[in-house]
Amino acid sequence: MHIDEYAKARYTTKAFDPARRIPQDQVTQIETLLRFSPSSTNVQPWHFFIAGTDEGKERIAKATTGFYSFNAPKVLNASHVVVFCTRNNVDEAHLQAVLAQEDKDGRFHDAATRDGQHGGRSYFVNMHRFELRDVQHWMEKQVYLALGTLLYSVSLLGIDACPMEGFDQRILDQELDLRTIGCTSSVLVPLGYRAADDFNAKLPKSRLPGEAILTRL
Repeated sequence: MHIDEYAKARYTTKAFDPARRIPQDQVTQIETLLRFSPSSTNVQPWHFFIAGTDEGKERIAKATTGFYSFNAPKVLNASHVVVFCTRNNVDEAHLQAVLAQEDKDGRFHDAATRDGQHGGRSYFVNMHRFELRDVQHWMEKQVYLALGTLLYSVSLLGIDACPMEGFDQRILDQELDLRTIGCTSSVLVPLGYRAADDFNAKLPKSRLPGEAILTRL
């Protein structure tokens, strides 16, 4: 397998075929991909919504009205839409929940190792919370790691995607009642299969040349 071929083949799909659906076994794989996405210190500061019904997609499309109406067809015609949400804070309860899951999954040989993991993760969380005061930005960067994982992984499954920030965050946060789970919406990703009239599928990909962005040491 030459993974660079997938990187060159995938693109941002602008029009989806509403008649085509992602098979359930691949939807399950996508859910696993999201759950196992990497994050700094394994902090996992996210929540994901996956809309696969017309009703679910219509709820998300409420955030693509007005100025963002150009994105509504992508949401409505896609097979599924993933909403990437970022936690509003990383409190002790969340840190303890992550630690307990790691313990359950057998990552610690003894209590000292467990305490060391918690101390190290708390150090970085508190550094961003208090010294750097950018904890929200730091958490959202972890969410975008999950976004990258999704985009390239679904390309291996032959699934098209369209990452987009062009939606009304306030409307979507209210529609999904995100404040009750302590989250804010960050990015939408319609998933499915390109329509025959998707203009972007016919355009060549364009990237800066390697010598402009790569330095080998």
